[in-house]
Amino acid sequence: MNRGRMDGQEAVTQATGSSVIDASRSPTAACFEYGETETTYLAQKDARFAEVIQTIGHVSRALDPDLFSATAHHIIGQQVSLEAQRTVWNRMQQLLGQVSPETVAAASVDDLQACGTTFRKAEYIHEFAQKVVSGEFDPNGVREMDDEAAITSLSSLRGIGTWTAEMILLFCLGRKNIFAYDDLAIQRGLRMVYHHRAITKPLFEKYRRRFSPYCSIASLYLWEVPKGAIPGMRDYAPKKR
Repeated sequence: MNRGRMDGQEAVTQATGSSVIDASRSPTAACFEYGETETTYLAQKDARFAEVIQTIGHVSRALDPDLFSATAHHIIGQQVSLEAQRTVWNRMQQLLGQVSPETVAAASVDDLQACGTTFRKAEYIHEFAQKVVSGEFDPNGVREMDDEAAITSLSSLRGIGTWTAEMILLFCLGRKNIFAYDDLAIQRGLRMVYHHRAITKPLFEKYRRRFSPYCSIASLYLWEVPKGAIPGMRDYAPKKR
């Protein structure tokens, strides 16, 4: 799998540490599940990270168990604000009733674009729906795959890069050991917590080994740090001139 490749439309979302799921879509949506077992393990592995966990407390992130819906929603959200993503999604729901492979495949690309997204994104979502309806792509099959195979399968879809696939595993399938090197906010969180000037791939892999098998839970906390969750922490990256 080419973990270094990423869809160019993912960059804005990566920089902010945004998840695939907009919690406002369903006020009763399930949240990513973790508890004392995972946080105790991470705290015992790393005293500094233990302080981060204690300071921040429990982090709640919504899940969307519908893989098709989660994927389509994330494609819509690439390189746009959360408000714009929400607007397009609401229009698509009004158009289709339910955003499902069958309703999307029955619509035209022009219909989808008219909801306010780009023609390319509309093409990606429509093509994805057609593949699901035809049986060429099986969302339920992805659920049965291990993390590596699932990321490879999702990344084969147009409009889905490695980072997006990793986020779908985390925020749709609830996988607990996802650690995305291409996520700029996670890299920033690591720099801030551990006072690094840069996060090289070997250094990132060192933290992956440290946090495994609960890298997803570590990610939840690392996303919070650049948002100012811990007063006084700063980014040690050299300032650009």
